Order: sequence, then C-alpha cells, then structure tokens
Amino acid sequence: MNLKKQVIEIVSNSITEIYGITPERIEVQNTRKEFDGDYTLVVFPLIQLLKKKPEDIGNEIGEFLKANGNIKDFNVVKGFLNLSFENQFLLNGIIENAENPKFGFTPKTDDSSSVMVEYASPNTNKPIHLGHIRNNLLGYSVAQIFDAAGFKTQKIQIINDRGIHICKSMLAWEKFGNGETPASSGIKGDHLVGKYYVEFDKHYRVEIKDLVEKGQSEDEAKKNAPLFLEAQEMLRKWESGDLQVRSLWETMNGWVYDGFGKTYKRLGVDFDHYQYESNTYLLGKDLIQKGIEKGVFYQKEDGSVWIDLTEDGLDEKLVLRSDGTSVYITQDFGTAVERFETFDIDKLIYVVGNEQDYHFKVLFLILKKLGYDWAQTLEHLSYGMVDLPEGKMKSREGTVVDADELMEEMHQTAKEISLELGKLDDYSDEEKEKLYEIIGMGALKYFILKVDPKKRILFDPKESVDFNGNTGPFIQYAFARIQSILRKGKPQNFDLNSIELNETEKEIIRHLNNYEETIQKAAAELSPALVTNYTYDLVKHFNHFYQNYTILKAEDQNIKNFRLYLALWTANVIASSFNLLGINVPEKM
Repeated sequence: MNLKKQVIEIVSNSITEIYGITPERIEVQNTRKEFDGDYTLVVFPLIQLLKKKPEDIGNEIGEFLKANGNIKDFNVVKGFLNLSFENQFLLNGIIENAENPKFGFTPKTDDSSSVMVEYASPNTNKPIHLGHIRNNLLGYSVAQIFDAAGFKTQKIQIINDRGIHICKSMLAWEKFGNGETPASSGIKGDHLVGKYYVEFDKHYRVEIKDLVEKGQSEDEAKKNAPLFLEAQEMLRKWESGDLQVRSLWETMNGWVYDGFGKTYKRLGVDFDHYQYESNTYLLGKDLIQKGIEKGVFYQKEDGSVWIDLTEDGLDEKLVLRSDGTSVYITQDFGTAVERFETFDIDKLIYVVGNEQDYHFKVLFLILKKLGYDWAQTLEHLSYGMVDLPEGKMKSREGTVVDADELMEEMHQTAKEISLELGKLDDYSDEEKEKLYEIIGMGALKYFILKVDPKKRILFDPKESVDFNGNTGPFIQYAFARIQSILRKGKPQNFDLNSIELNETEKEIIRHLNNYEETIQKAAAELSPALVTNYTYDLVKHFNHFYQNYTILKAEDQNIKNFRLYLALWTANVIASSFNLLGINVPEKM
C-alpha cells in the first residue's frame, strides 16, 4: 500500500469531480521542509488544460478536498498545492508495509516485459580487475532493480575466449612455463594465465627494442617481432582446428573459468546464460549479404564491405574485411540477433565502459537500418572508469588492481577499523571473520555504486570503510542497531487513532513510501546510485528520530508499538534496497 499513489488517486478523482476532466498525469511530491504539508500537487501542468491561474486551481482543489474530508488542511504557494493529511491517513497500512519484505516491489504478471542485461564479458588472458568490478556490480544491480520493478530479468555474459591476446598467454606458457599449473604452483587459474600474458609482453618488448636498434621503425618492429609472428601463427592454427593448439586452449581456459568462478562467488554476482566468442565470432557474416541486398552496406573493389553513416553524423564503418574475415561489430550484429531469436526478451542492456560509446551508437544504428524493430529497445549503460590514488591501470604491464587482491584488502581494512573501534569483543573468531567480509564487501560495493554510473570514480579503500557518512558500513551499522532494538521488543498491534505523529516520524513514513518510485526511476535511468542515495537518506531520517525519541522506553504502549513497526519497516527497506545492490546486512555489529 503506497501513500503517494493514494494521494494521486484522491487528487485525480477530485479534478474529475470539479472540472469534468481526467488529466493524463498527476505530479505529486513530498512537501518541502520549508512549507506546511505532507504531499504537494504540482499545479502547473493543469494550467493549459483548465485555462486558469495556478493559484485559483490550487485553491479550488484544496477547498474541495477539505470539504470532502480527504485532507486536514492545505495551502497554495504559487503553482504548488501543499496538502496536510490526518495522522490516520499517514498511518494507513503501516503494519502491512512493515511486515512485507517485498514492499515497494512491483509484482510480475504474464505480460511483464523481459529484460536481458549483459555484463562482465572478460577476456580469458588475464584476471578480473577493479574496472571489471564496477562493470559486474553495475550489471548485477541493474538486473536486480529491474526484477524489483516488475520485469522478468535475464543476466548474460559473453566471454572473450579467442583472439591474438589469448594466443599471447598460451605461447608464453609454452615457451616459459615449464609445465606450471594452478595445482603445482598454488596460483589461482586466472592469475596464472595472466602471469604469462605479462610474460609475453616483457619478452615482446625486448624483441621490439632489438629490431628498432637494427634499423626498423617501431611500427615495423611490432609487426615483425618473432614472438608476435608466432602468436599470429598460433591463432591461424586455432582457427583451422589444430588439435594441439585447441587442447592447450581448452586447458588454459579451464584454469581461467575456475578462477573467475571463485571471484564471482566472492563478489556475489551470477549469470543465467553464458556465451563464448569462440562460438559466436562467425555470427553476423550472413547478415552482411542481406545488408548488401537491402542497400544498407556496399562493397568496395577490394571486396571489403562498408556502411556510410555520414548522413547520421557518424562516419564510414568497415563491417567485413577484404579477406572475408569479420570485425568485432559484425560479431555483435550476430550476437544481438541470436539473443532475440533464442531468448524471450523485450529489451537488451549492454553494460560496457564509456570508451565504447561510439561502437554502440554505430551498432544500434546499423541494426535499425537492417530492419530489426527490437533495435529500438537496445541500451548502452555507459560507465566511467575507476582510478586509484596511484593512477590508471595497465593489464599488459601487470599494473592492474586485481579484483581478488582488492577484495582481500577490503576484508583486512574492515578488520583493522573494527578492531580499532573495539565493537566486537564478545564475538567468536568465526563470527568476526564473517562480519569483516560483510563489512568489507559492503563498503566496496556501496562506494562504487553510490556514484552515478556516467562519472569516473577515484576509489579509496580506507575511505569506503568509514563508519560515518555516506558509506556501506554506516548503513549496515544502522540496520544492525535496529535489529538490536527489535530483539528486545517485538511490535504488537496498536490503536492508530491514539497516535499523534511528530514531524520526524512523518518524514520517515513519507520517505519509506517513496521506495517504489525510487526503484522504478532507478530502472528507467539504469542507475543504482538512486537506490544508494535513497537508502542513505532513509538512515539519516531514522538516526535523527532515534537520537531524539525513545522507542523501547516510550511510556505509552501504543506509541511504543507504532515506533517498533516504524523501525521494522525501516530495517526491511534497508535490507531490501541493499539486496538490490548485492550487499549483505549483518544482524549485529
């Protein structure tokens, strides 16, 4: 039961009664603190419809609502009608809402739209790093939010398991690995393969330097270096199905997948479907001929195929090389078509960094020109990069911030800060370690997700674990404190008519009733940051209430039970919103 929806319905019915019309849209907001009222009707959209001054419209609607007992009082400030309601209206449904773990969620129906979210999409030549963490957290959270908003959701990743970069790791392992395996070395599989990607680059640089000293230009040296030529030959063997190369490829990819699985599990993300570039890289080539026949593509004398997008403000784009091999965007055509043909989806969202903005503009435009109606539903969740105080990361040089190492650092940072605060003296060692993990991972996820996806992030592990301010641990601690209250006092039914709400209680109730709207808006804007900021504001409202009013020691039993229900409702929404972010909340802290 949502108060704001009820207010919209009451106002809409009153407008129909007074003016004989039903507006398409009614805009209702929480009343701003500097004005009297609980909810505010924005009158401006009605001016053109009713041909009246906004103040006159506001007063007419307000008088009608007051005369019919819908509101206690009202006031008009320019184009805003501020409505004050009786306490009983604001308390309506509080017990039902407080006890509903799915409060704010939109139920699914058989007609619910289906959304597919693509995220992660790692290369199998290196471990997952900090940039991947933002990608994974955004993708997983967006899928969770769409699910709560009433959509059927599917999570997918396409793993880039072929290409010259994969062959570089394989070749370096063959040359310098001496048969090393994850089991023999004790190194996690993806880390071991990443080690040989760095090893390739180290030897490759030496060869380039030697060739440059012998008179070649740097560009010539990069193409002529023996290691690079061997890697190219290995790729050709892979594409021709060479058994020995394919066997090594399967073995090393197996190491990587095992390593990825452990990282994803600790990170708390999962997938419903997997695609592999080794299976999809030939997809899309059949679309090229269809595009030529439709006049979307054209072929040059050398046999290469292009599309001219200059009239759309873009440029000419190669879609098939002269030797008949495809480029990345060709594969993306095929993958998109295959997804809509294979899966029941109405919308497809790609979670990819903003360095690929142009690629997705071109991809979506070409798919529209090829005549796919569903191309209108494609979206690119473009996000900014993640930096550390030390600067940018470079994977081929081995200077990336490894995801596993970062997660362990977050665990240790949470441990150090918790021990400094001395809050866990009565915990067992096992309880402490579990709590450090919950706090550390919560800090990492919240810090990354609280930033608008479009913005770049400067990530500071120490700052993220602060127990004060807009951080995950701050909100987790508030949840644990409420759980402590609820362990001491279980809410019972109370007499609504005996409760006189103070302004702080009203503020919490109104904010809790904004949860459903927040979820819908976060889905529409592909922004988990709206959920984090909503939750932070909720905790601030509740903390202000907790510091100024008693709950368990309230003299009146009705007031005590009402406040316990308010605490329960708040705790359930904190847990629910954090679940949308992939963050756990501790029962005690």
